[in-house]
Amino acid sequence: MNAEIVAIGSELLLGQIVDSNSAWIAQRLADSGVNLFYKTVVGDNEDRMVAILDQALNRADVVITTGGIGPTQDDLTREAVARVTGRKVVTDPGSLEELRERFQKRGFILTKNNERQAQIPEGARVIKNPNGTAPAFLVEDERGVVISVPGVPFEMKWLIDNEVLPYLKKRFGLSQVIHYRILKVSDVGESSVDHLIGHLIAESANPTVGVLAHPGQVDVRITARAAGEEEAQELIEPVAAEVRSLLGDNVFAEDEVTMEEVVGRLLEEKNLTISTYEDLSGGSLAEAVRDAAGGKFVEGVIVNTNEALERLARAGGEEPPFADGAKRAAALARALRRATGADLGLAVHAVEEGDQRTENLGRGQTHVALAGDGIAAYRHNASAGRGRPDRRRASLNAMSLIRRTLLGLE
Repeated sequence: MNAEIVAIGSELLLGQIVDSNSAWIAQRLADSGVNLFYKTVVGDNEDRMVAILDQALNRADVVITTGGIGPTQDDLTREAVARVTGRKVVTDPGSLEELRERFQKRGFILTKNNERQAQIPEGARVIKNPNGTAPAFLVEDERGVVISVPGVPFEMKWLIDNEVLPYLKKRFGLSQVIHYRILKVSDVGESSVDHLIGHLIAESANPTVGVLAHPGQVDVRITARAAGEEEAQELIEPVAAEVRSLLGDNVFAEDEVTMEEVVGRLLEEKNLTISTYEDLSGGSLAEAVRDAAGGKFVEGVIVNTNEALERLARAGGEEPPFADGAKRAAALARALRRATGADLGLAVHAVEEGDQRTENLGRGQTHVALAGDGIAAYRHNASAGRGRPDRRRASLNAMSLIRRTLLGLE
């Protein structure tokens, strides 16, 4: 079966809130083996809602709507679902009585606008909502099923898990799951990953292979459909092994494991402390390494001027000026280690080119150096910037240098 999610609410289109409901429902549907090919967001306009729902019913077996079933005048989901399925809106006596009882127990009077929450499309099946006042409902139309749940996240989640998914499994005889594994890749860009494993992406059927890029990291997602998670993992394993063989030691983790966790484990295993120096990244590196190293993190130094940089260098026994960015980063890493007493000194020295306002891939040079007992590792990137993506990229790049050095790969 195929499903489609329609998230309803003008606040979603105005950017006042993020549509996290659809992402959560999508994960639950995948876990139950349901194909999700479309997600749509529509504002509180009945005609546009009807048009979207009509389109959804023409291409999906099940349409799940979130939002728009509350008491206010802009809660129009009932009316839209009724119109698109050729029904009237009626009041459900049982839901109305339950609403009255709830309001009385709380010492409130049930007003006319709250009575709207007991209205449903004629012939719809009421789904009781123990966590809120608005009941959910489902309509079995000749084209497919429309299931409408509240937009309030904790109400929606309970209904999906306890009412909607059990209904779908029984109604459509769902017996499969969709499971995926993510291989996390560093030091190789998205286009290079595609060049190396593109044939798997193009030729894969079950499992399928996809790529998602982040600043400083690329995720390779391998997705399988099977009768259960164990069978899905058996399908995924040989494809994951091939991806690993093609990308080599650039694969640093799987699924929820982060670069911080990988580096933290290595520092703990080797009983090494670390201090950091940075300038343009403005604290992003110190935060990332602190999260990784925990108690092994000694100190983070952030500088904004050449004078402060030179003071640190001299305090650690290094004498400026330095011939170039690479030598400067190496000297700062050595000086930091001596000045703070850490086992490792990590320096990220970046130099922007000109006055730029870009948030990503800013023009410039970034020099990363790691110093320790018998350790002198260095890498360079031809970009530098103050934007969040650039700062995250610089931090991940620096932590990748730690990982590769401690594993003997660098």
